[in-house]
Amino acid sequence: MSDGKNKTWFITGASRGMGYQIAVAALAAGDNVVATGRSLDALRKVYESDDRLLLLALDVCSQSQAEDCAKQAAARFGGVDVLVNNAGYGQLGVFEEVAPERISAQFETNVFGMMGVTRAILPYMRQQRQGRIFNLSSIGGVIGFEGASAYCAAKFAVEGFSESLAAEVGQFGIGVTIVQPGFFRTDFLDDSSVQYGEQRIGDYEQYSAAVAEAYRSRNHQQAGDPAKLGEALVKLSREENSPLRFAAGSDAVQYLSQAYNVRLSELDNWASLSVSTDLVE
Repeated sequence: MSDGKNKTWFITGASRGMGYQIAVAALAAGDNVVATGRSLDALRKVYESDDRLLLLALDVCSQSQAEDCAKQAAARFGGVDVLVNNAGYGQLGVFEEVAPERISAQFETNVFGMMGVTRAILPYMRQQRQGRIFNLSSIGGVIGFEGASAYCAAKFAVEGFSESLAAEVGQFGIGVTIVQPGFFRTDFLDDSSVQYGEQRIGDYEQYSAAVAEAYRSRNHQQAGDPAKLGEALVKLSREENSPLRFAAGSDAVQYLSQAYNVRLSELDNWASLSVSTDLVE
């Protein structure tokens, strides 16, 4: 448990990308890190041995594994101060071309897996009466994008879960921050991570191909720097009043500003009809 200076982090999906860079930033700040991933071998390939580092195999879809890893983390470091729910992947593709089981799998990892790990860690944070949870959402958790209905639906769910959770656990000194990255230069759009719909429908043929190509063209061209995101989260972990939502990246600020302005304008434009639905007594 934190001694007021050093913290213990529990990070999912920490073998590469954002999860790895967040772990590196936390270690550089002198904190303890529990880095988890589906493959222990993959974790061992990217991390050097360190007394402040614990590597654990974790499939976030397994509640029993999540609980066992939380127990090991607490036994090693005395508790968990910061949880980073980062594990996930992108299920892209036009809705009708994505099989139902692929959509279920997207929610199983990106939503239910996040919930399961949070459920495993919260008892330790409640016992400590302090903690910080970073849930990785996306600009796609606020804005719908073409060819990303399943992914955006899952990230919208992350937003609703996280905001509600924050209201429930604040009484125990536990804060929740929803991290909303824009496009970051990770392997997210690589074939090793992202998936596309496989059910081909003639009406969508050209459209679907164009959408997929648009995403592929962004691969490794993104403006976001994962290392700087890691440093930003370390800074936020030390703030007494961290925000409920944190937009990560200049593109995120631009996208979200536009989205919020459009919503406010739409709300105002239809306000008279909206209030007309009240029961008049």
